[in-house]
Amino acid sequence: MPAARIALAALLLTAATACTSQAGPTSTPSSTRLRAEVVERLPHDPSAFTQGFEVADGVLYEGTGLEGKSQVRALDPATGQVRSSADLPANFFGEGITVVGDDLWQITWKNGVAIKRDRATLREQGRVTYEGEGWGICHDNGRLVMSDGTNTLTFRDPRKFTIRSRVSVLDADGRPVDKLNELECVDGQVWANIWQTDRIVRINPVNGRVTGVVELTGLLTDAERQGADVLNGIAAVPGTDEFLVTGKLWPAMFRVRFTEAP
Repeated sequence: MPAARIALAALLLTAATACTSQAGPTSTPSSTRLRAEVVERLPHDPSAFTQGFEVADGVLYEGTGLEGKSQVRALDPATGQVRSSADLPANFFGEGITVVGDDLWQITWKNGVAIKRDRATLREQGRVTYEGEGWGICHDNGRLVMSDGTNTLTFRDPRKFTIRSRVSVLDADGRPVDKLNELECVDGQVWANIWQTDRIVRINPVNGRVTGVVELTGLLTDAERQGADVLNGIAAVPGTDEFLVTGKLWPAMFRVRFTEAP
């Protein structure tokens, strides 16, 4: 090769190396910031310590907590009126619920028991046990997704409740996102209430990355906040891009639409 070409090749190689070294590592995509557009305010039982929330076939199912007060309820989503209910044993602390076909699963906090119910009657059909705490649960593409208050989501068989796999939930910077509470599965994504906050996150269940964050501060008035507990309860409204959200001991639930924040 002529000397001039050798010199030119060396110069191009040096420039390419310099560009590569300056580029640095590939950056992690940031989470989309979302806001809640309130479509409608609806009544909610202020004595309900809401733990699970889901809409199916025009019925709003709600699981409530506290020992001696835990229930699963079938509600009218427009009025909040209780159509039917079933009590848990007095020593059980109810947590999340989810509908799977004609069945409804209800988990418990520290009892390590999941109850399978007939969705139409809410009658108990059987129980299975699991290790650790139960917080939230939803049904996604032929599997159950369960939270335990950490940054781990556990995927389970919807019939036997056996574990299939787990994923760690991380924010856009790779930091753990813990206190995952009530869950909602919709369109291949998992939405999770973050306990003790007014925040809901959207999670990609494939890799555990948080892809969206929505702040719901200000839904209740200052006076209503005095008798209420934390935000907890998110239910997709089938056939729409809207959700019902509420909280423990809240006097209202809100039909909202999540849009990108300006």
